[in-house]
Amino acid sequence: MFIVGLTGGIGSGKSTVTRYFQNFGVCVVDADDLSREVVQPGSKALDEVARHFGSTILQTNGTLDRSQLRQIVFTNPTEKAWLEGLLHPLIADLIQIRLTACGSAYCVLASPLLLETDQHKFVDRVLVVDVSEETQFTRTFNRDGGDPMTIRAIIASQTERNMRLKRADDILINERSEAALKREVTDLHNQYLKFAVIDE
Repeated sequence: MFIVGLTGGIGSGKSTVTRYFQNFGVCVVDADDLSREVVQPGSKALDEVARHFGSTILQTNGTLDRSQLRQIVFTNPTEKAWLEGLLHPLIADLIQIRLTACGSAYCVLASPLLLETDQHKFVDRVLVVDVSEETQFTRTFNRDGGDPMTIRAIIASQTERNMRLKRADDILINERSEAALKREVTDLHNQYLKFAVIDE
């Protein structure tokens, strides 16, 4: 199975690009979705998180208060390391299971932490969706609201932009129109179909 790793900083447009690939019938494994799955109510991971951070980290319906958790971990490196130590192995296990179940010509693993974790070992090629840090901030603030300092902390905690670009096999600049982005994704899709045939 030929696997493309799709990554980019917060607010870069990964979800839009992922949706285009899905529209082509490509199986997409989304690490963000899996990160929510491993902390569903009743899971051991959520119990551990609540024990560590206190029950106030849970919303009244028993789900994780992701906004509050984000504010804690992106301003405290020790807490971030603890959380990653708990969740990353669980997410990696689920990624492996979902990739194995993919039935399309090739598969996309979409992950904001593809290059910061061992997740890059699952993929044959790295596609980076890139925008300027100012665009990241503006899009994230407009989409999520929230505390500007937390957004800046999240951007700062992710792989440095130039390092991400150096490790890319393919780069999508997402500062243009949606139509231009869609054309580029179409070209990449056709290219990946060829790679998938060679990989068989």
